Amino acid sequence: MFKNSKIYVAGHTGLLGSAFIRKLKEQRYSNIITRTHKELDLTNQNAVDEFFKKEQPEYVFLAAGLTGGIIANKTYPAKFLHTNISMQDNVFESAAKYEVRHLIFYGSSCIYPKNSPQPMKEEYLLTGIIEKTSEAYAIAKTAGIIACRAYNIQYKTNRFIALVPSSMYGHNDNFDPENSHVLSALIRKFHEAKAAGKNQVVLWGSGNPRREFIFSEDVADASIFTMLNAEKLENMHYNIGTGTDYSIKELAEIISEIVGFDGAVDWDTSKPDGAPKKLLDSSKFLKFAWKPSFALKEGLEITYQWYLNNFQQTRDGI
Repeated sequence: MFKNSKIYVAGHTGLLGSAFIRKLKEQRYSNIITRTHKELDLTNQNAVDEFFKKEQPEYVFLAAGLTGGIIANKTYPAKFLHTNISMQDNVFESAAKYEVRHLIFYGSSCIYPKNSPQPMKEEYLLTGIIEKTSEAYAIAKTAGIIACRAYNIQYKTNRFIALVPSSMYGHNDNFDPENSHVLSALIRKFHEAKAAGKNQVVLWGSGNPRREFIFSEDVADASIFTMLNAEKLENMHYNIGTGTDYSIKELAEIISEIVGFDGAVDWDTSKPDGAPKKLLDSSKFLKFAWKPSFALKEGLEITYQWYLNNFQQTRDGI
């Protein structure tokens, strides 16, 4: 991938997509293509085909997709399934038809079985029952990972690459209280409690589940690294994580300290926890000599500062 290669970033205004734009520009890539949802509906195959035919991108970062936390996944399962499968299938077909050099697709750690051995290795995919609250989204992401393999086999290429990052956070995250993931939801909840002078915050579940988090800038950096080293990869998906997980209680303590909220936390155990533990085994990817740059607290401080500067303009959920 050269500095003037034609690079299409799908979902460039979102959490991961905006990190790509910053990182690519920082590294002086000059030929970046973007389209808003209004300009290009990725669920429309004809529109996607016309776009690829006209623009002929050489490299594609497929960061577009519909995501959300437990509430959103339970409320809109059909929408999560249909939207994500439609988008990835349409882009895959056009990428194959117009012979892009490489495309990176992004899975999610929720693809692995709910009670998977820890840390989760790539080969644990499809070896057990997945968490019900994220079932539809996980099935769509699993389909994308299998599709990458299938296209490479059928067309005898290594065009399609699948990466599975741990839970991401950073600039342009979704802070909507109903549809956000746990980390961004906690930032907003603690901030609003502090601003309102409250002395207590109620959080869902027991606080015991453990999660691994990775800063979006690190995933963008790993993805560019992947494009530059694509010839070394096997036809499989690769986990990308930090190797360290935290309980939701620990995460809440770190975020409340960063925000400056010193009240009490009440855990509503009538609400679901989700999977008990999600820690990725990223050893297969890390052997290529890449490693993350941001520790969790550093990334959270940057994310909270972004939230303070932009929270009135943060994206709505579905």
